Amino acid sequence: MTTTDPNSGTACDWTVSGMDCGSCAAKIKDAVTRLPGVSGVEIGIMSERLRLTLDETQTGRDRVEKVVKSLGYGITPRAAGTKKDFVMPVMSDSSADGHDQNHADHSHDRSGTTAVARDDSGHGSPGHVHDDPADRGKRWYQTSKGKLVIFTAILLGSAWIIELLAPQIGKWAFVAACLIGVAPIAKRAFAALRLGQPFTIESLMTVAAIGALFIDAAEEAALVVFLFAVGEVLEGVAAGKARDGIRALANLVPKTALLLVNGTAQEVPASSLAVGQMVLVRPGDRIPADGEIAEGTSGVDDSPVTGESVPVTKGPGDPVFAGSINTEAALRVTVTKAAEDNTIARIIRLVEEAEVARAPTERFIDRFSRWYMPAIVTVAALVVLLPPLAFGQPWDTWIYRGLALLLIGCPCALVISVPASIASALSTGARRGMLMKGGAVIEAAANVSRVAFDKTGTLTHGRPVVTDVVTFGATTEAELLAVAAGVETGSSHPLAVAILTKADQAGIEALPSRDAKALMGKGVVATVGDASAWVSSPRYALENGGIDPSDLQLATALEEDGKTAVAVFREKTPLGLIAMRDEPRQDAADAVRQLTAMGVTSVILTGDNPRTAAAIAGGLGMEFRADMMPEDKLTAIREMGGQGGVMMIGDGINDAPALKQASIGVAMGSGTDVALETADAAILRDRVTDIPALIRLAHTAMGNIRQNITIALGLKAVFLVTSVLGITGLWIAIMADTGATVLVTLNALRLLRFDPEREA
Repeated sequence: MTTTDPNSGTACDWTVSGMDCGSCAAKIKDAVTRLPGVSGVEIGIMSERLRLTLDETQTGRDRVEKVVKSLGYGITPRAAGTKKDFVMPVMSDSSADGHDQNHADHSHDRSGTTAVARDDSGHGSPGHVHDDPADRGKRWYQTSKGKLVIFTAILLGSAWIIELLAPQIGKWAFVAACLIGVAPIAKRAFAALRLGQPFTIESLMTVAAIGALFIDAAEEAALVVFLFAVGEVLEGVAAGKARDGIRALANLVPKTALLLVNGTAQEVPASSLAVGQMVLVRPGDRIPADGEIAEGTSGVDDSPVTGESVPVTKGPGDPVFAGSINTEAALRVTVTKAAEDNTIARIIRLVEEAEVARAPTERFIDRFSRWYMPAIVTVAALVVLLPPLAFGQPWDTWIYRGLALLLIGCPCALVISVPASIASALSTGARRGMLMKGGAVIEAAANVSRVAFDKTGTLTHGRPVVTDVVTFGATTEAELLAVAAGVETGSSHPLAVAILTKADQAGIEALPSRDAKALMGKGVVATVGDASAWVSSPRYALENGGIDPSDLQLATALEEDGKTAVAVFREKTPLGLIAMRDEPRQDAADAVRQLTAMGVTSVILTGDNPRTAAAIAGGLGMEFRADMMPEDKLTAIREMGGQGGVMMIGDGINDAPALKQASIGVAMGSGTDVALETADAAILRDRVTDIPALIRLAHTAMGNIRQNITIALGLKAVFLVTSVLGITGLWIAIMADTGATVLVTLNALRLLRFDPEREA
């Protein structure tokens, strides 16, 4: 995929197959960055994505692809599928078995890019044979890499048989087995060397294998090559499983839809649906697009999207998500969002973007690994040279030990330890409707000591109902509601919806209005009829002649009952008060309890009046700050941030500045697009208990990362010592290296089974 920016060059996007550890990504990034005219290189291991900005007057796209291929990886351009250049990630092969509800062809993704093999098992380490897209859906032994393992095993077995039957030529059989097996390794090592990367694992493996032949250890050299090939299969399978959770999101949306044209259903690609079209969704079908039910009532299972396990009964006017399952009766759904903007597309986009937003720990590991490899090579050289030169020790003994050090020094396990855990945590969260925009967000969430909640739409349902209508002077209730409804027409704010609903239920038609304008944190003004009218807070109304001081006491009394009162007035003419109540969500108290048990303090930051805020906070056992403008929330978050990590939970435009200022901003799924785009994370299920669950997931993910780093460095430390002492040899070294990579990946995969909703 390419998009042109006249100021910065061409933005290019590729799918790269064959990456299964951090060193793969580092190798590709280093090689590509060295090309003239290349900048802004981003690589996602789990999403198999390479993005960069390219000055094509200096370097062509074909040269970038040639460099990546020379390192042993597959690369194909991602086609621009939409106006937002959103491209669905490669599909898993689960649908190839005929289980997709619409039996669509899955040989290509919807952008036209050939899908990459699900069990991609390539690796940037020695001898890695990267999967061919043609290997998709095959058993491991049917893939290119699997065949290499079998071939290497046959070579090694044949060499042992030859040595048994003809000992005089057995040595040369092992030499042949080693050379044949190490040939692809040496080829990649040379390619990396030409690109200015002398310290790759390919080069270490080549030196170790050839060096072993020179010290008459051909049998062990051949065994090392075979063990490495076996390790490649294990690493690839583990990496493939780590990707499955993210790739499965793409399979949630059916490939085809039943478009209604003049009352007749026609099967069309789901990606071609346009806003305003109507589709038929049969019982048992997945909904093909975000939309609104036009006809029919049925239970809708949103669990594939939000993780909510209980189907919800929905009818005309209710929104539905792409990927949700219609469980009972046929529905006619009007499409409200194009394919690139639907819920699943946004989730995938967030997850893909999250992968390149690296955590501070990951950045540190990356910097560490850059000097770690040269340091290992230096230590290995000293081990080879010092004992023979300084103490007269035998050369073959210390060369052997130095070669073992080279193999054990591979940083693959260390580099993959963080991204594997991050990818698994992101996938686990996404399956439960908790979206986080990267490893930095997970790390920040793990360090949160205080959570600040907006009230309306966050701790409460955000769907208040009108409880009191108070008129002033000669104004009638119908006139008051007609003016208020006129001001609020077209608004989706919860208070506006409550007023419009009340007017509709009373059979009162809103007065014609225009030029509506939000007064941030104060209310709304619009031209209703031929004059301006306001719906605002009583305090703002008092300051602008919209309410008499004596009537302010009535507003205060309503607010003391936990209601939100708004004043309706025209220029210097009070019309009346409308009071509404918004009850707390059923799980709000439980969420606060869980946070308290985790040592996290909760506070409400609301623009509502102190009395209403106190009524809600008192029932939940929380602190609160009321009458807060957006800038007040921003200041409060900044103050709390000075005392430790702070998480802000909100759902409205007025929450956006505070969400951005907080250590981590979390938007409720029912919130505005501005809040969702500004926030670092999103809660799709609108469940307050998902907040402690998200923090719990972050704690567990960071613990998993620490375990992985301990495993990677611990095994290296142990076997570095044993290799120098001569206790372990080459084949043990390669098993330790590959084993460490497999162990940290499998440990990271445990996060896929973690249930963050379960309290410890």
